[in-house]
Amino acid sequence: MIRWHPFLTFSFYDIIDFITYFLSFGILLANILSFSTSLLIQAITVGFVDKCGGDAAAWRTVAIIYAIIGLVVNTISALSVKELPEEELNEGEVKNDNEKYGMVQAFKLLVKNKYYMMICGTYILQQLYGAMIGAGIYYMTWVLKNKNLFGQFAWAVNIPLIIALIFTPTLVGKWKGMYKLNLRGYVLAVIGRALVVVAGYMGSVPLMMAFTALAALGQGPWQGDMNAVIASCSEYTYLTQGKRIDGTMYSCTSLGVKIGGGIGTAVVGWMLEFSGYVGTNITQPQSALDMMQFMYLWLPLIFDVLIMFVLSRMNVEDANKKLKAEKGIAADEVTDASDIN
Repeated sequence: MIRWHPFLTFSFYDIIDFITYFLSFGILLANILSFSTSLLIQAITVGFVDKCGGDAAAWRTVAIIYAIIGLVVNTISALSVKELPEEELNEGEVKNDNEKYGMVQAFKLLVKNKYYMMICGTYILQQLYGAMIGAGIYYMTWVLKNKNLFGQFAWAVNIPLIIALIFTPTLVGKWKGMYKLNLRGYVLAVIGRALVVVAGYMGSVPLMMAFTALAALGQGPWQGDMNAVIASCSEYTYLTQGKRIDGTMYSCTSLGVKIGGGIGTAVVGWMLEFSGYVGTNITQPQSALDMMQFMYLWLPLIFDVLIMFVLSRMNVEDANKKLKAEKGIAADEVTDASDIN
């Protein structure tokens, strides 16, 4: 026990829980700010482009402005971070017991972890999903005949996501883990996107918004706890291979974001071109309108179904518990080399 005050007595695990709470709060706050920024950008972009001229040159101008803002903010963030020296982290003692490994060995460790591959696949599908939702500007402009609806749908997506993020830590505790929460969340997301398809063919914008919000609410828990799942995935590698690659795993998981983002952007252009879409035309052929409906209504549903299937197989928490039980390690114990050897 640690006593800081006659009336304040804490155990070691109380302090760990206290630190974990604030770390979780920091990640939660970062996610909320991220989605809030996304909401702001999506809400103002169409009007901003119109004020800049409304043509292709205006879109380029707005994109350049956003890029400059992003560069400035990210540069400030990078320059504000200071890496602590090892002796300071270890209270003056320099430890040289960390195992070193090269890029090839790290890659082999990553691909041997099936849960890492699942997370990468999920990231790619999420980026493809986001690309189709972003292509909604075409759907709003040419099918719904009101491009300003794009900003309103942004509210229907991001506000429920933020609400879901707030309640995710509580729900993880209530359902004793992330697996059930993430899977049930995406079941709700699939139902929501299926109803968006129905509402779309009915031509009911209010219902489309309501069901879009329902789908986003279901997607929220995964957005909130994905970093914790990556940590569990890294622990799985340690339990099965005896090597820690936490930093590598976090860094390489963004590979899914880069691949999915690049493919998603390209696919949107290819599909529109294949459909006969010409941006400078006053009207678009029916083939282009049908393609826009497929891209905005059906593809997000398909991607959500695929993500739900992957999440149904991603029970890394249970896998870690079984491995720890086999090695005689308590389920809530932090593993180290003595446990593996």
